[in-house]
Amino acid sequence: MRSVWNGSISFGLVSIPVKTYSATERTASVSFVRIHAKDGGRIHYRKVCELDGEEVPTEEVGKGYQAADDTIVPITDEDLAKLPLPTTKTLTILAFVGADEIDPLQLDKSYFLGPNGAAATKPYALLRDALEHQEKVAIGKVAMHGRETLAMLRAHDGAIAMHTLLWPDQIRSAHAVAPSEKVEIRENELTLAETLMDSLGELDESELHDDYREAVEELVTAKLEGGEPAAPKAAPRGGKVIDLMAALENSVRAARESRGEGGGAAGEDADEADRASVTPIGSRKTAKKAAAKTASGSGAKKTAARKTSGSAAKKSASGRSAASGGKKSAAGGKKAAAKSSASKSAAKKSTANKSTAKKSGRKASA
Repeated sequence: MRSVWNGSISFGLVSIPVKTYSATERTASVSFVRIHAKDGGRIHYRKVCELDGEEVPTEEVGKGYQAADDTIVPITDEDLAKLPLPTTKTLTILAFVGADEIDPLQLDKSYFLGPNGAAATKPYALLRDALEHQEKVAIGKVAMHGRETLAMLRAHDGAIAMHTLLWPDQIRSAHAVAPSEKVEIRENELTLAETLMDSLGELDESELHDDYREAVEELVTAKLEGGEPAAPKAAPRGGKVIDLMAALENSVRAARESRGEGGGAAGEDADEADRASVTPIGSRKTAKKAAAKTASGSGAKKTAARKTSGSAAKKSASGRSAASGGKKSAAGGKKAAAKSSASKSAAKKSTANKSTAKKSGRKASA
C-alpha cells in the first residue's frame, strides 16, 4: 500500500513516527460514464478559463480562496506549508475516552497507521496495547489534505486505526425529523419488537455483498450478447400497517420460518408480552431478553414447586413423628398402669400377711 500521509503521533512527551494508509477502497462500486443519448458519444468535462476561454491543462490548475466580496485570492502549496499549525506533521492526542462517547455520525474516513522505522515499533506497540487494554480511543487533531480535522485512534487487528472525525458543528440536529407528537408505546409492542430483533439472528458476513453491482453486471453482459436481461424478481413490499401487533407477530413468524425454526410461536410471544417486564431497547446488554424472561419464569415456578414439595415433606415428617410419639406415649401409659396395678396387688398381700401375723401372735400368748 502507498502511504498518503507521513508524520508522527504526539503522545505526551513520546513521539511516534507513523505512515498513514487508506483503510478502504471503492473499486467494487458501480460507476457510469456520461454519454450523448442520441449517438452514444462520451461527454467530457473540460477545464476552461473564464477569462480567455482557453482549456487549461491539469498542471496549470491552482488553488484560490473566494473572499466575501467574490474576489479570488491565489493560494499556493508554499503558502499552506508556512501556516503555523503544529498538526501539519503531527497528530496531537488531546484525550482518551470510551469508544461509546463518540457519535458514529462524526466518523468520516478510515486509515491504518503503521510505524515509520525500527525505532518507532516499540512506542507504537505500547500505544496500541494501552488503547486495547484500557478499552479506550484517543482523540486528537491532525492536518491532512489541506485541512485540519479531528481524529480518533483505536486498536484494531494488531494495528492502530485512525478515523477522521467531523467537527461537532458539522453534525445537523435531528429535531427536524423526529416525531413532533408524543407516541405511546405499549410494553407488549416493545417486547414483540425485541423478540423480532432476536429472531433475525446473528449477522452472516458471507451474505454481505453488493446485489446492485451484480445485477448491473448481468444487465451489461446481456446487452453485449444481444439478449434481453432477465426479468427482475419481485421484491416483497410492506403493505400499509393497519395492526402493528399483527405485523410484528407475522414478522417474527416469517423470521423463524426462514431460519427453519417454525413459525407457530408468535401468539405465545404475544401472550408472554402481556406478562413480561420490558427492558428499554437502548440497553447495551447482549443477553437475549425474551429467552431470559422465559427462563426466569420457569425457574421461579421450579423454585416454588421445590418449596411446596419441601413444605409438604416437612409436614408429612412432622405428622409421622407425632403419630410415633403418640404410640410411644400410649405404650408408656399401659406400662405405667400395669406397674401401678402390680404395686397395689403387692400392697394388699403385704397387709394380709401383717394381719395373719397379728392373729398368730395372739393365739400364742393365750
